[in-house]
Amino acid sequence: MGTSVLSLRMDRDLLERLRRRAAERGMSVQDYVVRTLIREDFDERFQAAVDETEKFYGSPGAGAARPLVSPADTDTGIR
Repeated sequence: MGTSVLSLRMDRDLLERLRRRAAERGMSVQDYVVRTLIREDFDERFQAAVDETEKFYGSPGAGAARPLVSPADTDTGIR
């Protein structure tokens, strides 16, 4: 698998918050950002799959509002 470079310009305060959060997890800022993006992408794809399944099979409890799947509901194994 090849790699590419993504350069970001961000506010100093945001970078400091990212550094603190990454340090709390023993990670570099780069690893923390990449893993966050991967997790977000997984959550969106998972929700889309749930929505498609419900369209195909019908929504459980027809007429009842269902909560959206939150990141806390899915364990991606990324820490």
